[in-house]
Amino acid sequence: MKQLLLLIVLLGTTVFYAQLPKTKAPILPDQGAFASGNYRNILVEAGYTQEEVDIKVKKAWDQLFYGSDTNQRVYYPTTNGAYIKDVNPDNNDVRSEGMSYGMMIAVQLNKKKEFDLLWQWSKTNMQHQSGPRQGYFAWSCDTDGNKLDKNSAPDGEIYFATALYFAEARWGARTGIFDYKKEADAILEAMLSKDDGNGGITNIFNKDNKQVVFVPLKGADNYTDPSYHLPAFYEIWARVASKNNEFWTEAAAASRAFFVKTADKKTGLMPDYAEFNGKPKDVSGHADFRYDAFRCIMNMAVDYSWFQGSEDERKLVEKQHKFFKKQDINSYKSLYTIKGKPLNSFRSSGLIATNAVGALATDKPVAWEFVKEFMNVSIPTGKYRYYDGMLYMLSLLHLSGEFKAYIPE
Repeated sequence: MKQLLLLIVLLGTTVFYAQLPKTKAPILPDQGAFASGNYRNILVEAGYTQEEVDIKVKKAWDQLFYGSDTNQRVYYPTTNGAYIKDVNPDNNDVRSEGMSYGMMIAVQLNKKKEFDLLWQWSKTNMQHQSGPRQGYFAWSCDTDGNKLDKNSAPDGEIYFATALYFAEARWGARTGIFDYKKEADAILEAMLSKDDGNGGITNIFNKDNKQVVFVPLKGADNYTDPSYHLPAFYEIWARVASKNNEFWTEAAAASRAFFVKTADKKTGLMPDYAEFNGKPKDVSGHADFRYDAFRCIMNMAVDYSWFQGSEDERKLVEKQHKFFKKQDINSYKSLYTIKGKPLNSFRSSGLIATNAVGALATDKPVAWEFVKEFMNVSIPTGKYRYYDGMLYMLSLLHLSGEFKAYIPE
């Protein structure tokens, strides 16, 4: 019998004992997952059984999508689709971020019904069908579908388009709004077609530096959000989009170079907002490492795992791991200056989850500690379960090898 580790993971009423990791440190493959087709199950590599992993994925899906209305779920079906709700009473809205995350989770788990319901609600209520913003999505709506803010948060468009391309590859196209590739192509076309600045609405990607903008609105389109940089998704677009394929390849390269510019040289932490040259953008405190920036390590690790995009990504992941290891893996906080000064006193399961995804892009033994810390974290409940829960679920899919790039053969 293999020696058992002291780590105990509680999943409902079931107790699992993780085996010792199969290797002293993660072993990086010679090829990226997109080329090899081997999307690593880092949780099994860390010593958990496939049964344990499957149970954890199922429990997370069941709880976040079909759990208690008051304390667990964030997915709510309606008469005209379904929405993912930010249940925090201070927000109490539906966001393009959450809707597109929900669609991505659904397509990865082959949940076509939920995917189509989320897309129906998003298309019907969030997407602008005419005017200067045509093709873009309002980033915030109420649960009745009224647009609370007509502006766009580009990560929503990025995830919407990518999830739709994956849906086409998994399930094939139908007609109308469920012609998935046609809808994805239209979103990408809109991203690059607002050159005339009609009504102050601009492109989602700056054509000169190939970077995603903070908001496609004059005055807010001259800087960026590092967590909106998703080079792995741009690589997919370069292969499957109907046009501008070379631009998307260049955008992926630009994002990889941008990560190096904006990450702190010592801590590896990135700010929420930054200039295109990487300098932190101080808008309401967002020059610091805050909630948006949680996602940067996940974005880099996935790009490295899928495409081996850049050795700089691996080095930055390891630098961030080193920083949080020094803070104590079991107790590090959520918010910091990019120089590493704590800004709060509480932990976030969302950050614990995305830090664990970094294990996909490193061969350092400390990666196992981040994975085990993630496996110790309960599925988010309560008022913060929307953002923490979505990051938890996306991270779990990446770590379990369930998150794959589906494109036509």
